Amino acid sequence: MIPIRDEIKPRRFPLVNTLLILANVAVFAWQWLAGAGPGGSQLYQFAFIPSNFLAAPTDLGNLRNIFTAMFMHAGLLHLAGNMLYLWIFGDNVEDAWGHVGYLLFYLAGGVTATLAHVFTNPTSVIPTVGASGAIAAVLGAYLVLYPQSRVLTFIPIGYFMTLKLIPAAIVLGVWFILQFFNGVLSLGGPDVGGTAFWAHIGGFLAGVLLALLFGKRRNNRQQRRWS
Repeated sequence: MIPIRDEIKPRRFPLVNTLLILANVAVFAWQWLAGAGPGGSQLYQFAFIPSNFLAAPTDLGNLRNIFTAMFMHAGLLHLAGNMLYLWIFGDNVEDAWGHVGYLLFYLAGGVTATLAHVFTNPTSVIPTVGASGAIAAVLGAYLVLYPQSRVLTFIPIGYFMTLKLIPAAIVLGVWFILQFFNGVLSLGGPDVGGTAFWAHIGGFLAGVLLALLFGKRRNNRQQRRWS
């Protein structure tokens, strides 16, 4: 299933979400212009590496890389997939929490996702890049804030393709189940790189928890203000 758009229109322009997308695209362009593709020296300088972080968790470079890695991507498809999900779901979460609140939430989700990856892959020397963990937090928050929303979804079935409006709970629930299933399969396996499934899981759960603690109350205040 590939989401195309949701049916909830934000009440104001999603400034932070748009800037986050533009920042990710700009950093990706810089990566390739600067030779920061797979194996490039720039990748190792600014990507997050779990074993390096645990060896020196207070090192400023390692702390910096938690954030710089959130804006780097391993390829065009990696970038496009992440930005599609951020574009569809991020605007509504920003609408609920406001520009500053959304930015802080996005960064906190990315940090939590990174720490979840460290916890499950403490000896990994593979550079980790991507906005997936922070975006997973956005998905988790969206599920809590807009449980009745529906998402126009592209569904390829064999030789047939169709577009259907599907409840967001199903779209995001299936996404999370796939991440969890693959994450469990990856536990105890060799360090061969690939997808940081536990970063996705950690980010999603952080988004759900933060939305349950703070999101609905703020969303209700916003709705009263705009009504």
